Amino acid sequence: MEAGGWCDVIDIFLKDHVAGMETYDCRFIVLLIDFDNHEDRLDFARSKIPEHLAERVFILGALTEPEVLRRAVALTYEQIGLELARDCMQGTNTVWSHPQLQHNSAELERLRASIRAILFPAA
Repeated sequence: MEAGGWCDVIDIFLKDHVAGMETYDCRFIVLLIDFDNHEDRLDFARSKIPEHLAERVFILGALTEPEVLRRAVALTYEQIGLELARDCMQGTNTVWSHPQLQHNSAELERLRASIRAILFPAA
């Protein structure tokens, strides 16, 4: 679902997804935001996540805007998503190491540790 802005992503999560995560304790969610060159935005966004859900909520995004990443790698958004998923499955950082995505490294490792066995059991 496209939210319209990084603050909206957080608001929609809080309004529409917290209850479901509380009901289903195996539910995970990835929030995609634009960091707009504000790496401290991750800390702000994390501060809004209820503490009891924090281990199951992951916040990722382009350092500036996704359009900058799309132009730099010359792929469609769908292709970028597939390449990012492939990196996760294979444990590589081919696309994740791009300067527009490098700031996600700690959150990415946390995500991989939590969901790799669920999404990629044979990998």
